[in-house]
Amino acid sequence: MQETLVTPTLSVLSRSSTTMQDRSSTAGQASSTGPQPSRPSVIPPPSKSKGWKSGANVRQMRRIIAEDPEWSLAIVPLLTELCIQHIVENFQNNPILKQLLPEHQQKVLNHLSPDLPLTVTANLIDDENYWRRCCMQRWPVCHVARHGGSWKRLFFERHLENLIKHFIPSTTDPAVILDLLPFCRNYVRRLRVDQFLPPVQLPLQPWNGELSDSGSEAEMEQPTGDHYQLRDLVAGLSHLEELDLVYGVKDCGMNFEWNLFLFTYQDCHSLATTIKACHTLKTFRLTRSKVDDDKARILIRSLLDHPALEELDLSHNLIGDRGARAAAKLLSHSHLRVLTLANNQVRAPGAQSLAHALAHNTNLISLNLRLNCIEDEGGQALAHALQTNKCLTTLHLGGNELSEPTATLLSQVLTVNTTLTSINLSCNHIGLDGGKQLLEGMSDNKTLLEFDLRLSDVAQESEYLIGQALCANREAARQRALNPSHFISPITAKGPENPVG
Repeated sequence: MQETLVTPTLSVLSRSSTTMQDRSSTAGQASSTGPQPSRPSVIPPPSKSKGWKSGANVRQMRRIIAEDPEWSLAIVPLLTELCIQHIVENFQNNPILKQLLPEHQQKVLNHLSPDLPLTVTANLIDDENYWRRCCMQRWPVCHVARHGGSWKRLFFERHLENLIKHFIPSTTDPAVILDLLPFCRNYVRRLRVDQFLPPVQLPLQPWNGELSDSGSEAEMEQPTGDHYQLRDLVAGLSHLEELDLVYGVKDCGMNFEWNLFLFTYQDCHSLATTIKACHTLKTFRLTRSKVDDDKARILIRSLLDHPALEELDLSHNLIGDRGARAAAKLLSHSHLRVLTLANNQVRAPGAQSLAHALAHNTNLISLNLRLNCIEDEGGQALAHALQTNKCLTTLHLGGNELSEPTATLLSQVLTVNTTLTSINLSCNHIGLDGGKQLLEGMSDNKTLLEFDLRLSDVAQESEYLIGQALCANREAARQRALNPSHFISPITAKGPENPVG
C-alpha cells in the first residue's frame, strides 16, 4: 500500500522536472534564433514502471514523513534497560547494586532519587556523583573542599549539624539524632554547630502582688534549662577530629533574651566530659558563648595530657587572667600547636603566665591574643620569652594597648629569633620612636615575612622601609623554596664556620 502511495508522487515529480527542462530548452532556442511561432508544449504521458528493477529503485527512494511528533523509529527497549528501570523504581524496597556490572551500576546510580531514605543509601552507595546531587538539592551553596573533598562526608556532616541546631531539649526525641549514628559514624570528621536551642519555657504565672517579704522576683523566674548534651553522640563518632561550637540562638528576632545565649555549668561539665573522652579530637573551638574563668578552667582541666589535641580556640568569651593561667598550664601538658584567646579579658598577669610557659614550650606555633589588654607589662614578658623560644611562627598582639617599651624589646627579638614569620601589632600605640626601633631590628632579620603595623602610630617612612625589608625576605624565601639545595638555613649557617675539633 505504501508503494502505491509513493509511486504517483514520484511520477508527478518526474513530470514536473520534464516540463521545466522543456521550458528551459524552448526559452534557449527562442533567444538564439529570434521570435518563432508559439506551439503548444507536449507533455509525455507518465511512464509506468515495469519489471522488478524499477520496483527496487522505488523502494530505495521511499521517504516516510510522520505526522505524529512523538513517532520514532525506536523499537522495543532492550531487556537490560527494562531491568535497570525496574531496579530504580523498586530500589527502596529491594536495593540491588553490588550484584550488577559496573556500567549497569552507574546507570542505576544516575537515575536514583536523592530523596531515598538514608537507611537504604548510607552504607550501600559510595558514588560521589549521587551524593553531590543529594547535597545540591538540599543546600544551594556547598564548599566541598571544607569537608575533605568528599560529597558524602559533606552530606552527613551538614545533615547531622542541622539536626543538632534544631534539637529542643525535653521536646525533641534524642533518638532522632542517635539513630543516625550507624549510618554516619564512618564519615563525620567535623561538627560545626553555631546554635543550641534552649528548652521551651512555660509562661510565668501573673503576679498578684501578694508575695511575702521572703519572696522575690527570683522565685518567679524559671531556671534556665540546659542545652543538648553531646556526650552520647560524640562517643559514637569514632573519627571525629574537629568540634566547633557556639552556644546561642540565631534569628531569634523579637524573642531575644540574654538567657538564650547562656552556657550553663551543666553544659560546661557535660562538654568537658565529652571532649576528654574523645581521643581523636584535634581541634576544639568554643566561641561567643560567654565562657568565664571558672568554666574555662573546667574545660581546660579536661584537656590536660590529651593525646591528640592540636588547636584550642576560646575567642570572643569572658576569659580573664585565671583562665589564661589555666591555658598556660595546658601548654606544658599537651601537644597544642595553636592557641587562640582573642577578644577576651586577659591582662598583664595572664600574659605573663603564658610567657613563662612559652619560654620552655617546643610545640606551639601560633599564639593569638588580639583584642585583650595585656599592655606593655604583658607584651614585654612575651618578648622576653621569644628570645629563647624556637618554635613559635605566628604572634598576634593587635589591640592590646602596647607602646614603645614593647616595641623596643621586640626589636631585639627580631635580631635573634629565626622562627617567627608573622607578627601583628596593629591597633596599638607603638609611636614614632617605636617604629624606628622596629625598623632597626628588621635590618638584621631574614625570616620575618609579615609584619602588620596598621593604626599603630608608626611613621609612614618607617612603615615603608619595613615593608621593603619584608619583600626582600619573601623573595629570598621563594628562592629557597625553588632551589632548596642551593641555600643553607640561618640556623645551620654557623655550623661550617666553627667546626668541632
